[in-house]
Amino acid sequence: MKSLLFTSLATATLVCAFTAPLSAQAPATPAATPAKPKVPWKRIMPSTPAGFTLVTKDVAVYPEHTVTLTLYVPEKAGKYPAVMDIHGGGWKDRQVEQDKPMMERLATHGFVTGIVAYRLSGEAKYPAAINDCKAAVRYLRAHAEELKIDPERIGIMGGSAGGHLTGLMAMTNGLPEYEGDGPNREQSSAVKAAIVMAGSQDLVAANKDKSNPGAVAFFGATYQEKPEIYEQASPLQHVRAGAPPTIFIEGERDTLKIGRAEMQEKLGALGIETELHTLKDAPHPFWMSQPWCDEVVDIASAFFKKHLGEPKF
Repeated sequence: MKSLLFTSLATATLVCAFTAPLSAQAPATPAATPAKPKVPWKRIMPSTPAGFTLVTKDVAVYPEHTVTLTLYVPEKAGKYPAVMDIHGGGWKDRQVEQDKPMMERLATHGFVTGIVAYRLSGEAKYPAAINDCKAAVRYLRAHAEELKIDPERIGIMGGSAGGHLTGLMAMTNGLPEYEGDGPNREQSSAVKAAIVMAGSQDLVAANKDKSNPGAVAFFGATYQEKPEIYEQASPLQHVRAGAPPTIFIEGERDTLKIGRAEMQEKLGALGIETELHTLKDAPHPFWMSQPWCDEVVDIASAFFKKHLGEPKF
């Protein structure tokens, strides 16, 4: 998925007036409202923070791809809450490197953080991606002592396609049909809190009237061919009592994320905490650049500390 972050503002043109006899002058044209300048963005590169060790762990090995977790583990002894990121990329591109700066910064707020590299649509069709994300959370629990994680305090977040998978992960807590055949099946894949960034939550509404090449590649069929798969993969369809607190972050300059408002309405009706944070002037994908990356981290830190707590030393 290509970002629009790198477009620049066009240079405004200066319109010059001319003098004519009053009777020949055309009606005055109101002056155009100056275009609102975009907030300057700054691309950020990965850099493991001091006091943390960067490790990569194999979650599950398949012929087409080895599912991995890239983790930031504090060097200081303790039991830490953990937050796993599910990267975006239209389900077809691997964007682990792009999400590293966000997760590096969040780690310094008192978490073990990680990014799962799941199977992409060109490697395996749905439900492989959601199965891999579930397997990654099970891995965190199975290796909690080694990774300094409190296995009872795990949250998730993700943007774009990762936002879709984050919503689906959260809303399918405890549903065995989404677990897949990955390892550590004795462990739970349930999460205690979730942040969805710029991800559609209703794939039926998003695809029923058009053929989206990205969705067709992900599902292996159009909505018209296999509507039941699009429904099964829609987080909106699985909102139910017991779902974890789930909040949403979106960019002011991004497109409308289909199903988000309806999902919040369902969550609210069940008394499940939800809220929307709209970042001023932020494009898609805002979490990969400044100043929005830091804004996302501040929101995520406050939310996850509320629901996962602080480290225990």
